[in-house]
Amino acid sequence: FKSIATDPQYDEDTKKCAAFLVSYLNEIGLEAMSWETSKQPVIFAKNTAAGKDCPTLLIYQHYDVQPVDPLDLWESDPFKPTIREGKVYARGAQDNKGQCFYTITALKALLEESKSLNFNLKLFIEGEEESGSTGTLEIIKQKKEELRSDYLLVVDCGIPGPDIPAITLGMRGILTMDLEVRTADSDMHSGSMGGVAYNPIRALSHALAKCWDENGKIAIPHFYDEVQDLSPEEKKAFDFIMDEKMVRKEFGLKALCPDPGYLIGESVSIRPTLEINGINGGYTGEGFKTVLPAVATAKISCRLVPDQDPEKVFANFKKHLENHLPEGAALTIVKEHGSSAFRCNVHSLIAKRAAKAYEEVMGKPCKSILGGGSIPIIGELAQASGADVVAMGYGLDSDHIHAPNEHFGLDRFEQGFLTIGNLLKQFHVG
Repeated sequence: FKSIATDPQYDEDTKKCAAFLVSYLNEIGLEAMSWETSKQPVIFAKNTAAGKDCPTLLIYQHYDVQPVDPLDLWESDPFKPTIREGKVYARGAQDNKGQCFYTITALKALLEESKSLNFNLKLFIEGEEESGSTGTLEIIKQKKEELRSDYLLVVDCGIPGPDIPAITLGMRGILTMDLEVRTADSDMHSGSMGGVAYNPIRALSHALAKCWDENGKIAIPHFYDEVQDLSPEEKKAFDFIMDEKMVRKEFGLKALCPDPGYLIGESVSIRPTLEINGINGGYTGEGFKTVLPAVATAKISCRLVPDQDPEKVFANFKKHLENHLPEGAALTIVKEHGSSAFRCNVHSLIAKRAAKAYEEVMGKPCKSILGGGSIPIIGELAQASGADVVAMGYGLDSDHIHAPNEHFGLDRFEQGFLTIGNLLKQFHVG
């Protein structure tokens, strides 16, 4: 299913994917339904026959995927799964369809093996994780009673490296923005107006360059005001694993920019960022066109850490840009979506059981990590459900999620199935 929920042209495909999930979950013995939202439906399924005196486990995942551009860099059709060298190549192979399906497969196995469960089970699969979860947030506010749970398991994360088990006890928040800088009503001839008309690409590039100082620190006033650094004692609870040589080799990475004073593993997990995700303006096709453009655009994102407020970061960023644009340049900035970071209770029962499941499947001590990515809705879902949270999964940084040739190892699909099965069994046995 081409469930690219962020692109309206794939709306029908996305809804077909949701309908498939409802049908399949009903087939395996769950009571499944589609919760309609203003955007894409949330799939909710449950088996609560154990009753209110038994614990309730809520599992979160998502069925939407990222766009596939640039399509010409894919070695095979992104929506026709292809197996090469023990890996499935497809959009969503890892994020999050592959991980979602091994979870559902483990649920199917448990329901086939057990006539009844000794715990209550709920499944929450959204269709907007990659585009801000606007409709999902609306439904969470409406369905608090149905979502009430003791434990929330997020299966949309990864491990630090092959055969290194780790539970994720927190993730960064996110803020995404669209920018436009306009300096004229129409494009102009660069010979006639070059040197007179202010080029909007130059204006935008200058303003964005002023967002960092010469040491690489984000220079937006008040950006770091609410950042809560971990104490040396708090840091001991987590592993900040990131192999620089491996990262350089895997991505052909030539230049690094860790936050000054922090390890690269800390920079991608406990420090905030500001990134230019795309910039556009003028003529970029084949050949040459001596145009002086009227408008330049950019897409910007921030990864946020506790206790940064997306709204405050947005306001400070906008003001900073306005202060560094030339007189007459018109700035339009739209906040697409924003969510805060979250951290989990490191001593919760769900964290201990998830770690035990990893250890029994992989035969190695389980580490505790903080994720650098974002799942926008988790903080709100945890609050609405009243549950202790832990995140887990078998993704690797080298799986090329959000990029061409996304893939997921069949060996990790099996490990994921066994790990979720082990965890479910722990709840069933009690």
